[in-house]
Amino acid sequence: MELYRVILAAGLVIHKLVWEVLRPRAAKGRERSVGISPTVVLIKFVKLCVLGFLVFQSLFLQLMPIANDPSGLRVIGMCLFGCGLGIAVLGRIQLGENWVDLEEYQVVPGQALVTKGIYGYVRHPIYAGDILLLIGLQLALNSWLVIAAMIPAAVAVRNVQAEERILVRAFPGYAEYRRRTKKFIPFVF
Repeated sequence: MELYRVILAAGLVIHKLVWEVLRPRAAKGRERSVGISPTVVLIKFVKLCVLGFLVFQSLFLQLMPIANDPSGLRVIGMCLFGCGLGIAVLGRIQLGENWVDLEEYQVVPGQALVTKGIYGYVRHPIYAGDILLLIGLQLALNSWLVIAAMIPAAVAVRNVQAEERILVRAFPGYAEYRRRTKKFIPFVF
């Protein structure tokens, strides 16, 4: 097995492990006390299936190749994958206990607005990192499935709009924070 495939699969697993390890105890308690709706269970199941497919694809599949000689694409893809993984994990670490499962769409008691670190440059580094990671993964695998990365990008844009409506109401300083930072790419977008 080629080393780059192992690195990609390991990166996906590390991403998932970071989320599970850093998952706030409060979120686990909320799930136990309130329960999880069937829709959220379904969304989590689909996300787990997608992760499983991506790990399997990384290790074993060559789907819809883009180029006959993918060495240049592979280098670009690995760089994007590494940057995306780093940005997403850094964003998750810096959110700490303020992270809320995106399916919850709520501000929980004690949650604070994080505007330091990477959040001083972009408001949604986890989404940005995840999209970059997915694009890089498919480029490194030399696959036209890179086009499919537009689907989670569209979902991220929709989720950001919904989250920001909630955050503006919950945090008085959010409107000012939104004025001085960009959503995904520092100083650009």
